[in-house]
Amino acid sequence: MSTPAYYIEKLGLLPHPEGGYYSETFRSETSLDFPGFDGSRQLSTSIYFLLEAPQVSSLHRIKSDEIWYYHDGGNLEIIELDDTGAEQVTLLGKDLEGGAVFQHVVKAGRWFGARLPQGSSFCLVGCQVSPGFDFRDFELK
Repeated sequence: MSTPAYYIEKLGLLPHPEGGYYSETFRSETSLDFPGFDGSRQLSTSIYFLLEAPQVSSLHRIKSDEIWYYHDGGNLEIIELDDTGAEQVTLLGKDLEGGAVFQHVVKAGRWFGARLPQGSSFCLVGCQVSPGFDFRDFELK
C-alpha cells in the first residue's frame, strides 16, 4: 500500500512554502516573454504535490493558470476565493459518484489553496502551470 512516506522518498518530495511536499518533474526548455510578467517564463512547468493530514496548502496565488491532476490517496478539496471573497470548493479525487473530478483548472490570479476532507489521510496530485511557475509570481495570503 502506498503511503505519504513512500511517495516522499520515491519521488524526492521536499517541503513546499505553502504547505505539503513537492518535486518539480518538468520545466520547458523554451522561454518567452508573456504580457504581465517580469521577464521571460518557460512555456510550462509541472510538479508532484502531496498533502498529508493535517497539512493544508495555504491560500496563495500565481500569475498563471494551474491544472491539478489527481494521482493517488484520498480526495482533496481545492479552495478558491471568487471576486467577492466567497469560498468555492472543488473535490479532486477518484470518487466520481461523490462529485469528485480527476483534474481541475485554477485560473491565473485567483486566491486558492487545498485541504484534505474528513476521511482523507493524504493525496498525491500533479500540478501543471502555464506560463511556467516562477517564485517571483507566487504570493501567500
